[in-house]
Parts: sequence; structure tokens; C-alpha cells
Amino acid sequence: MSAPGAHSKPGYSYLGPAGTFTEAALKQVEAARGAEWHPVNNVGEALRDVISGRSVAAMIAIENSVDGGVTATQDALMTVPGLRIIGEYVVPVSFVLVARPGTRLEDVRTIGAHPVAYAQCRRWIESTFPDHGHLPATSNVAAAAQLLDETGAALDAAIAPPGILEHYPLDLLAEGIGDNRNAVTRFVLVSTTKSIPERTGADKTSIIAELPVDHPGALLELLEQFSTRGINMSLLQSRPIGDELGRYRFVIDLDGHVHDERVADAMLGLRRFSPRVSFLGSYPRADGVQVQHVAQYSDDNFVEARDWLRAILTGEDLEP
Repeated sequence: MSAPGAHSKPGYSYLGPAGTFTEAALKQVEAARGAEWHPVNNVGEALRDVISGRSVAAMIAIENSVDGGVTATQDALMTVPGLRIIGEYVVPVSFVLVARPGTRLEDVRTIGAHPVAYAQCRRWIESTFPDHGHLPATSNVAAAAQLLDETGAALDAAIAPPGILEHYPLDLLAEGIGDNRNAVTRFVLVSTTKSIPERTGADKTSIIAELPVDHPGALLELLEQFSTRGINMSLLQSRPIGDELGRYRFVIDLDGHVHDERVADAMLGLRRFSPRVSFLGSYPRADGVQVQHVAQYSDDNFVEARDWLRAILTGEDLEP
């Protein structure tokens, strides 16, 4: 699938096929217009495209407002080195239930759906089909497409985006089946660039950090790196490291940019505390909301404090 226009720009990968919410997020990226778009089957494939150079960046879902963090994405970002988040995009999501022509609602027993979509429609599905079965699909659109080929022989219906009927000859059985009509999914654009987007004042910084040891208060000690510098966290989620029970990494989104003095100072403190910290990127917030902080955590105050200490160490005269 290609975006309209000349194919002179590097490619972009996204969870396909055409019609997915991920494609809708990629359509928001101005730099992607006129470039080659590569639909892929999963997050791992999208990131491999970026690492190999097939694509300059990949659009991947990282969080939704109903089911929380997308663990497949978080785990991939933890384990694939050299990646940076360079942009954030939010897409409102709603879902419909579709089936082969002639299928009735009462005929439905087995439903195909991407796991994240299924989680966002779980209450409606369970109340409507108490004895249903669920078969996972690689994307919302793929679930619907399977109804029309041999891979979907076991399916009676599929959860899909509202525009699915523009792409496939299916019947609409129900619409607005999501459990939260205000649901949104947050996507991030991931690249290998080491260049950090300029700070705008409405920024977010994403990191992954491990605890040095598991003892009472260890997580509190980690979080104090941010609270003592007036930094708000918009996401905090634990993921198992995988080498033994009880060992976790923490995916953290901070309000602010690494070029903000308070964020940079917190990163230094975190690096001294944690055996492994991964910087995933600083980038503009999708909502454009300016980050608020109290005056004592302003850049000027951090700079003044450093100058004060430097004067002590160098023997300069200190103002009273």
C-alpha cells in the first residue's frame, strides 16, 4: 500500500492491512505523505523494518484508554536496542461487529479480533454472546478479512473498525460495541535517529528503568527521583524482566523534555540509582497541552543552584 504521490521519501511501516487505526495514526504524520507505506503483521516486524533500514520509522500502538499499556509494544521497546520515539499521535477508536453476508446475530459463536480490540469490547461481547469463543487476529482489519478466506473458516464474526465495509463485502451486525465511547489509542512513531525533537513546552519523555534490588521501598526510591524534582508521571507500568520471578522493569512517561533542567537532573539521579535505564525519547505531546510545574522547579532555579555550588567549589565570592 502506498500513500498518494511520488515515492521519493523513505518508507514507513504500520500494522496493516489498510484501514487499521494504526494507518489512521500514520496519516497524521506530515513527513510520511508521499512516502512508501509498508503494512506489516505485528510490532516486531515493524521494528525490524526500522532497524534494517527498510523503513525510516514505524507507527506502533503503545497505550489505550481502556486496557492500558500495549504490552507487546512495551516489551519490544525494552528488548530492541537503538530505537527512539520521535512523535506521539492519538486516534479515537470505536468498533463494529461484522460477518459474512447472510449471517444473523444469533448465529455468532466464535469471534475474531485483535486482543486489544477484544479487551475494549469485552463487556458488550460477553453480555451479547455469553458462550462465545475468541480467536486472536494480527489486526482489527485482518480479523474481518479472514471471514472471506479459508483462514477464517472457524469464525462467525469479527470486531473491526467502522470503515471496514469500504474495504470488504461484509454485513454489519452491530456498531458502537466498544465499552467506552470515549476510548482513544495512543500511538508513537519510532525511528533509529539519535536526534531529539526540539522542546515545545508541551512534551513527554519516555524511559524504561530497572530496580537495583528488590527490597521494601525500592520502587519508592526510584519514584522519588521524579517527585523531588516536581515531575509528573503520565504512565507507570511494570513488565517482567523474564530472568526470574519478582524482577521487573518499569515503563515510565514523564511530563517534560530531557532538555528541561528538572528532567535532565532526574535522569542523572535515576542513572545513579538504577542498574539499567533506557532513554526512549523526548517528543511533543499529541494533545499539545503545556506542561505545568511550580516555580521552584524552573530551569532558572536549577541553573542558579548549580552556579551556587560551583562558586563554593571554586572559592568564588558568594552573594549574601
